[in-house]
Amino acid sequence: MSTDNYRSLFSGIERKVLLANGEQIIPINFDNAATTPPLKKVDEFICENITMYGSVGRGGQKSEYCTNAYEISREMILKFFSLEEKDGYDVIYVKNTTEGINLLANILCDRNSKKILTTRMEHHANDLPWRELGKTFYCEVDEHGKLRVDDFEEKLKRARGTIRYVSVTGVSNVTGYVNPIHQLAKIAHRYGAKCIIDGAQMVAHRSIQIKGKNEEESIDALVFSGHKMYAPFGSGVVIAKREMIAGKRPFLLGGGAVEAVFDDDVYYKETPYKDEAGTPNFLGAMSIIAAMSVLKNIGYDKIVEHENILRDQLIRGLKSLPCIELYGDVENKERVGVIPFNVRHIEHNNLGKLLQDKRAIAVRTGCFCAHPYVTRLLKMTDEQRYKYMEQPSSVPIGMVRASFGLYNTEEEVDEFLNCLEDIIKHK
Repeated sequence: MSTDNYRSLFSGIERKVLLANGEQIIPINFDNAATTPPLKKVDEFICENITMYGSVGRGGQKSEYCTNAYEISREMILKFFSLEEKDGYDVIYVKNTTEGINLLANILCDRNSKKILTTRMEHHANDLPWRELGKTFYCEVDEHGKLRVDDFEEKLKRARGTIRYVSVTGVSNVTGYVNPIHQLAKIAHRYGAKCIIDGAQMVAHRSIQIKGKNEEESIDALVFSGHKMYAPFGSGVVIAKREMIAGKRPFLLGGGAVEAVFDDDVYYKETPYKDEAGTPNFLGAMSIIAAMSVLKNIGYDKIVEHENILRDQLIRGLKSLPCIELYGDVENKERVGVIPFNVRHIEHNNLGKLLQDKRAIAVRTGCFCAHPYVTRLLKMTDEQRYKYMEQPSSVPIGMVRASFGLYNTEEEVDEFLNCLEDIIKHK
């Protein structure tokens, strides 16, 4: 399938927007690490199902239709990740990755100071919940921001089996590095820990086989969001080993999660139902299933090939421009299309605004909800950061991030580089 055909699969990407000078133009979205536009298949599937919409788990023909489709969707999600019912995993629907990790942190840690190992390259969503609810340890990154696998194992070894869970990003939302998730799972299991993967940045760009090659390499839980994989309808997923989450107190309490409530006693349902209190987001679940069908039909080998072309083209172009500061290992091929950079003498927020106003190019600026990681890449000390907090009028800390989706093109990369070159030239 050609790039043009990829673009034809998406809704809204050809709709023009207004520039600062009054001109209307088709925008360029290089902020896909934040969120993605919907696939047409998703829109169509939503429209098909909305006419039969009813409350899951209630009465009436429409409710029965939704309940059946909702339960079948769990099976389809397992199949997408090469799992079967006999493998012992459950699918829990949540709003997004953030809620999914909060759910796991709450039900696994239960405020009893269990030891957790995570890393210094995490999004805050895979850091703060563990900090709040467990006793958290951190694996360091190297000078290029890559995960130090040796330090990961050393931390587990020193803990002598007392670290119960490790929680690691599959793909960094800052540098796009792809972490060796099955190797990490194998190491974690060697020292008696369960392995949780934040798959938010991974699921749209790389194939994930939860079981790995064997039981030792299997991931114990995977969390991801629909809105990062072209299904922005407010739904996310936790896939977790049943034995890990069964019998735990629910994160959210309310209707739908209970078998019976007495004046002085409560009996909760089994997983996954105990963890889905309230009315489920049926249409959000359907959107994820539709998006998965498109990604599977295209094939991850083609997705990787296309996005690698864009990644390499942009890095080459940025290296050829003056005043560009690239972060991370730009020669590393084990990374998705997420490229952080700065232009010397142009503050990152201003650069983002200039790209938007001049050519309707959307990029992300700042620290990307990963402050410890970004400041390590910027070679900043905590002392410098505290000083900035005391003097907020100084130049803000951060970078510019360009990130690709399946629908982006080589022509858009050229447009971006031309616009950036013009901005640098006139500054």
